[in-house]
Amino acid sequence: MRSYLGSLNPRLTRDVWILQVGGLVNAFGNGIMLPFLVIYLHNERGVPLGIAGLVAATNSVCGFASGFVAGSFSDRIGPRRVLSIALCVMAGAVALFPLVHSAWQAFVLYGVAGLGSGSFWPAQSTLVSALAPAERRHAVFATQRVTMNLGVALGGLIGGFIASWSFTALFLFDAATFLVYAAVLTRVRPPELHPEGAAGTYRDVVRDRVFMRYTALNALVIAASVAVWVELLPPFAKNQAHVTPRGIGVLWAVDSLVVVVAQLPAAKLVEGRRRMLVFALMSLAFAASLLGFAAAGYWTSGWIAAGLMAGITVVFAAGECLHGTIHVPLSADLAPPRVVGRYLAFASQSWQIGWIIGPAGGGFILQHAPFALFPAAAALQVGAAGFALRLERALPAFARRTPRDSPAGVAGTMENMVLATDDPLSTGAQPSSHPADPAAPGGGRSAPAPGTARR
Repeated sequence: MRSYLGSLNPRLTRDVWILQVGGLVNAFGNGIMLPFLVIYLHNERGVPLGIAGLVAATNSVCGFASGFVAGSFSDRIGPRRVLSIALCVMAGAVALFPLVHSAWQAFVLYGVAGLGSGSFWPAQSTLVSALAPAERRHAVFATQRVTMNLGVALGGLIGGFIASWSFTALFLFDAATFLVYAAVLTRVRPPELHPEGAAGTYRDVVRDRVFMRYTALNALVIAASVAVWVELLPPFAKNQAHVTPRGIGVLWAVDSLVVVVAQLPAAKLVEGRRRMLVFALMSLAFAASLLGFAAAGYWTSGWIAAGLMAGITVVFAAGECLHGTIHVPLSADLAPPRVVGRYLAFASQSWQIGWIIGPAGGGFILQHAPFALFPAAAALQVGAAGFALRLERALPAFARRTPRDSPAGVAGTMENMVLATDDPLSTGAQPSSHPADPAAPGGGRSAPAPGTARR
């Protein structure tokens, strides 16, 4: 047992740990606010559910526009600067939300917040990737999921009490956490940039058909899982199953606490295993839990419904843990080092697309046929599982399995993870041949890996 627990140690550097602290504070604010946004707009300001869902989607529409810009600037001026600007933009927009009294105001403010949110994730992912060697990325991003979900769990528990008292305090507290994270970033060393003109363009990303198919797959999964859970399960639970705001806070906390406990063991479990098989199992876990939410809301109510939904959330959170070990690490592995910011911008945009489609379409389904929403989302997850298994054959051989950590590799990375020569964004690193870089000897993207087919 002691040996197993020791193997879960992600072995992060000082800079990465500082990022985790900032992410913890930021996620705490998100946990306070996000579960209650649609409830605030609908129940407090009288915005119809369908329109409230469109407001939530507006955040992602604007984020979709800013994410590509953020990916490019992360490669050019550095991800730390881009991340700091994004946090300040989100803080200003969220702080003004208590002034919302009509739908158009909500559209404007949440759209501005979306500009910051869309820039946040490419910059955050690029910064974390720059501070971790390729063979440890799955563990580093798993740790990020742990710290962020711990923050969300604590925020969800407290958010239910704050929402029962004051929505103004809810939004102001969330805005303050963005500023705290921006302050924490000043303690992180910025990674070294590519020489001027060395970075590629978005054409390099779009030409990678395998990566683009994977991005589309992730967008589908997010639209029919996390986006629906975050934005639409709270109003479904409140209005169909009569779950109180405190009960909704408990659901949010259960989801996050399961991720906190299970994420690092999940990262260890998937080492050496086929990524797309794990992705398919994740989609099936989402499908089963979505059907469970619909059944609990249809046949039960009040705290009984809250208890059943909390139990089902454990299965949903297990799917999230699997996603946390695959999505960004695989996207970073597929990216040539000179355009990693642009690749991770696309990876982040798949979330944004999911957050556009899920709340926008799901909000109207919830308004007119609330009990049809979750079965429809479950059906999409089953389709996504099949898509993932077919996509596996097209992945390059080096990316098909999660890297397996080895004791020898650990000894080589313990002293200073940021000096990994495989990562030219890292401080003091020198660019080296990457199996996904067209400029690497024998590593062009035009040639598929042995035994694979590019479709």
